[in-house]
Amino acid sequence: MSDVLVLCYHAVSERWPSELAVSPELLDRQLTELGGRGYRVTTFTRAVTDPPWARTLAVTFDDAYRSTLELAAPVLARHRAPGTVYAPTDWVGRPDPMSWPGIEEWTDGPHRDELLCLDWDGLAELKRQGWEVGSHTRSHPRLPQVDDATLADELRGSRELIGERLGACESIAYPYGDSDERVVRATAAAGYTAAGTLTGLPHVAQPLSWPRVGVYPDNRPLFFRLKTSATLRSLVVRAQRLRARS
Repeated sequence: MSDVLVLCYHAVSERWPSELAVSPELLDRQLTELGGRGYRVTTFTRAVTDPPWARTLAVTFDDAYRSTLELAAPVLARHRAPGTVYAPTDWVGRPDPMSWPGIEEWTDGPHRDELLCLDWDGLAELKRQGWEVGSHTRSHPRLPQVDDATLADELRGSRELIGERLGACESIAYPYGDSDERVVRATAAAGYTAAGTLTGLPHVAQPLSWPRVGVYPDNRPLFFRLKTSATLRSLVVRAQRLRARS
C-alpha cells in the first residue's frame, strides 16, 4: 500500500510577512528533506487516484498567486517535480488583488501585489511545465455555507472554464479546506475526480475528500517532520476508523 502525502502551500515570497507565504529557500529545504525520505513527486490527481510509488508526494498551491509561477515553479523544476495549482477562476487575470476573509488585510499597502492572481497565460505555462491546474471554485466561498444553486455554480462554472481554457480540470481544492457530505456529493456531480481538504489532522482519505498537510512559514524542521510523518498519519487514521466503528 502506497504512502501518499499531499502538501498544501499558498504563496511563496521573500518579503511578505503573511502566514500564507513561505520563502523559496524553505520550500527547497522541505522538498529536499522529503526526497531524502524516499518521496517522489507527482500531480495531485494522480497521487490520490493511482499513486505510482511506495512513497508518493503531491505539492499543491492554493489561490494561484503569481508567485506560484515566478518563485515556486523554479524550485520544483530544480527537483524535477511537477506541482498542482488551484485557481479561483473569477480572479484569474484581474489587475486588482484578490480579496476574501483571511487575506483582505493585505489588499492595501506595500504587499498588495502579492495578492495578484495568475492570468490564463501563466496557468498555461505551468501546465506546459507538467503541472496540474485545478479549480479553487469561482469566488473562494466557504462551500458548506452556500445554498445548493450557488454550490453547483461555484463547482461547475470553475471546472468548465478551466477545461475550456486549458483542456482539462480533474481536481479541486476546497476553499479554506471546508467540505461536508453535501459538498462532496455536489463535487462528484460536477464531474471532479479528486478533491483536497485542509485539516489540522489527517482523516480517512477518499479521492473527493483527501487530507492535505498545510505548510506555513513558522513550521520548524522538527514540527514539519512530525506533520509529514507516515507513522503519525497512519496512527491518526487508524484511531479515527476505530472511533467510526464504535
